[in-house]
Amino acid sequence: MTMQTLSREQVGEIGKTVADLLRGDLGKHITDVLPDAFKHHGLDMASLKGSRAGRVPMGEGVVAAIPAWDPDYRKALVARAHAPSPWKSFGEYLRAIHPLYSKGVIDARLTKANNESDPGAGGFLVPDQFIARLLMVELEMAVVRPRAMILPMTAPSARIPAIRDASHASTVFGGVQAYWTAESGALTETNPTFRQVQLTAKKLTGYTTTSNELLEDAAITLEALLVRMFGEALAYFEDDAFIAGTGAGQPQGILNANALISVAKETGQAASSIVTENLDKMFSRMLPGSMNRAVWLAHPDVFPQLASLSRNVGTGGAPVWITNMAGGPPTSIHGRPLIFTEKCKTLGTAGDIYFVDPSYYVIGDRMSMTMSSSPHVRFTNDETVHKFVQRVDGQPWIDTAITPRNGTNTMSPFVSLATRA
Repeated sequence: MTMQTLSREQVGEIGKTVADLLRGDLGKHITDVLPDAFKHHGLDMASLKGSRAGRVPMGEGVVAAIPAWDPDYRKALVARAHAPSPWKSFGEYLRAIHPLYSKGVIDARLTKANNESDPGAGGFLVPDQFIARLLMVELEMAVVRPRAMILPMTAPSARIPAIRDASHASTVFGGVQAYWTAESGALTETNPTFRQVQLTAKKLTGYTTTSNELLEDAAITLEALLVRMFGEALAYFEDDAFIAGTGAGQPQGILNANALISVAKETGQAASSIVTENLDKMFSRMLPGSMNRAVWLAHPDVFPQLASLSRNVGTGGAPVWITNMAGGPPTSIHGRPLIFTEKCKTLGTAGDIYFVDPSYYVIGDRMSMTMSSSPHVRFTNDETVHKFVQRVDGQPWIDTAITPRNGTNTMSPFVSLATRA
């Protein structure tokens, strides 16, 4: 059989087809739809190989980034959550994976997540309809994920091509420049500067215990509790890492992004305070192209400072955020949404308030949540342990702030206020 190679152009087209197929069936992983994507373009996966001479290896090149804010994504998620299922409820599923009730017989409706055959020791994939409900809760509760770029990972590590763009003083995209050229004049070649963003799956785990009496008497009513609890737990700890993660054994958060701009406090500004000028300057450092996507993130401790904001006018002044207390407080600053979250740092420290465009944050999903249960760990307490595992990574897509065409103040999709001590 003649071996073929893929050009970058072909990889791009196949990637678009993969994204379309995944949107059509969110229950599938990228590896499930790759054969159909290749077939759509008249190619056979078995006859393809990667070349080092200007070609893209198939395994690394074909990726499909899906924005979680895409309305089609949400519509498909809702349809998936309410699709017909062999399971009557999440409680029925919990009984099926519990050795006490399964009596060593594996329910035919279960899908093994590994090669073990013991329901108590091994794991089983959460049924698709319940995964969709968990993801819906996660999207509702999360700050970063619903606004970030989601990338399915086909391997423990994934490399994403990106542009290294540090300055627009004379070029864009790290080296591209256009020239006004006279008729018949010679053309000047310029090239962008490429880099790679590498995602490596990190494991997020957790577990909870339920008494066997509760499982026996109220398995069906456990559905609402556990679905909500697991969904909120995933959203909470993912968000915490996506916002402030160190990158060591967990995702690298916005607070530790190389492209983060830290706006200094005003001269003479009091400790643990926020003044109008802080917010004005933070707004001015956002990338102009990100203005319509950027959001403010703030710790609840910041609210009193925002509520007392004023702007000096001559020898007097006036409030600029809350003008009266008859109605609810504003939900935006300079026209962009304001989200309060305890994952931000407390008042006065770097990270207590951000102005960010989360679409510049890349999340790699390696493994959807799997769940298993065991009555053995807490046997003497007559309790059952339920465990969930998810593998995911995330990091900023841009690695440096950008110097504008005119001026010296750099711009970035990630802006925070420096410590006011």
